[in-house]
Amino acid sequence: MKTYFLFIVVLFSLMSCEEDISFNNPSLQGMKDNVFWRGVQSKATLAGDGSLLIESFTANETLSLKTTSTTAQTYFLGTSETKKATYTITDVTNGLVTFSTGFGIGEGQIEITDYDAVNNTVTGTFKFNAKNTNTNSLASPVVNFQHGVFYKVPVVSSLVQ
Repeated sequence: MKTYFLFIVVLFSLMSCEEDISFNNPSLQGMKDNVFWRGVQSKATLAGDGSLLIESFTANETLSLKTTSTTAQTYFLGTSETKKATYTITDVTNGLVTFSTGFGIGEGQIEITDYDAVNNTVTGTFKFNAKNTNTNSLASPVVNFQHGVFYKVPVVSSLVQ
């Protein structure tokens, strides 16, 4: 009786093993105000002047990261309008609320760790504090993104030169 029971336990343990692998590339995700945030769709656009715009979308949110080039380096935010992070959210209470960095507004960084020109993908990290640009909004005055990662986001060239 014990051998039958052991045989059944071994049989069920072998049957319950499965290999369920899911890949998460391309991806853009991070901690928004200490809550996990992940974009559903991500893309990057390379402009004619060499600047790069990385965007990620959910149903009512958009996160945009802009750098001056595709060079693998750290781009500091809050120092110019050409290196910028923007987060927008649409909700029923406040309508469209925009949080942004800019010259003297907010702070943070975007680090490009790999730009693959052959496969047209970009990988890196980001973190920033962006200020609410809507003065009459009831939304919080600052949005904080930490531990942000973008991985193998596809890059397309802009049609506008």
